[in-house]
Amino acid sequence: MRFHCISGLPRSGSTLLAALLRQNPRFHAGMSGPVAGLVGSLLGEMSGRNEFSVFIDDAQRQRVLRGVIENYYADTPAEVVFDTSRAWCARMAVLKTLYPEAKVIACVRHMPWIIDSLERLIRRNALQPSSIFNYTPGGTVYSRAEGVANGEGMVGYAYNALKEAFFGEDSANLMLLQYETLTGDPGKALAALYAFIGEKPFEHDFAHIAFDASAFDLKAGTPGLHTVRPKVGAIERETILPPDVFRRFENDAFWRDPALNKRGVRIV
Repeated sequence: MRFHCISGLPRSGSTLLAALLRQNPRFHAGMSGPVAGLVGSLLGEMSGRNEFSVFIDDAQRQRVLRGVIENYYADTPAEVVFDTSRAWCARMAVLKTLYPEAKVIACVRHMPWIIDSLERLIRRNALQPSSIFNYTPGGTVYSRAEGVANGEGMVGYAYNALKEAFFGEDSANLMLLQYETLTGDPGKALAALYAFIGEKPFEHDFAHIAFDASAFDLKAGTPGLHTVRPKVGAIERETILPPDVFRRFENDAFWRDPALNKRGVRIV
């Protein structure tokens, strides 16, 4: 099994990317799953906080962690597996230790439109409090933006993890895929991805895309969270955010500044 990861920011095309990649019969890809969380939990359980950690060395830790990943995907016939989690950007060193050839595709998007997209979802499902806010009703666009943007929030954690990966020493295994490229020129986006992971190109169908996670989204109180339109395309719209909320996040796309890309991370 060849192992790669999809990570990055929420509402930035990771589900669309997975839906496209799984058109290739050699590939397996899906929405965010439990594997990265299992790896994190096991790292904690094998650490010094466990009195029996004296019986566990790094070679054993590596075998246990690889065993979790490979047994989780043992029934997957695909030759190449893409596991999706925003946590992978914060675990580049672990990933490199377990799978030195693994690549991380981090999906990114202009930050105000991520907040806008989440706010649209919340308003669209006004009668169903969302798991994003612990199923708590009420609040305002300001408190919701603050909640997702703080360091433990849905967007803030992913953003900080992305910066850690981008500026870190393992960034050679990282590629940033911009939502604007994926929706505006999907052929270019996937050609760059295939080149990055060293796979032969595949003829994808950008007009007929299938992905269904409606049961998961309904349980999360956020129907539409992983909805993918049947045809790839960019849609222009006006923001529903107040101007000051939009401006707050307008300068956060650090990957758009070439001067900051000192390690030469691939950005598509």
